[in-house]
Amino acid sequence: MGRMATTPPAALRDLPAVSASDAKNAFGRALETAMHHGAVVITRHDRPSAVLLSLPQYEALVAERHVPLDALAAELDGLLAGMQTPAARRGMEAAFAATPAAMGRAAAAPHRRKAAARRRTRG
Repeated sequence: MGRMATTPPAALRDLPAVSASDAKNAFGRALETAMHHGAVVITRHDRPSAVLLSLPQYEALVAERHVPLDALAAELDGLLAGMQTPAARRGMEAAFAATPAAMGRAAAAPHRRKAAARRRTRG
């Protein structure tokens, strides 16, 4: 098992690599490497083209993708509740009533505050 000749994405950089022909001719070795390291990159012409994952790595990947629907519903309910407060309502009314000039000043305000803070720290 070698390393890839070209610069792969960061997620693949530290994984062992095997050429597609070696993976085909010595699949058992590629499988053992994937089981030991969690994954092995399969390359074609020194470029990553596939990844062979160990079962624990695959299960972890799938588990990360499936956020329970109840957790998402609870998060959405919390966000909705935060938008229903009197302060949030007043803020939205002010935003919709604002002139373009006022919106520009509001958008630039954080940048002005950061610039002023930098000037104070310099001195």
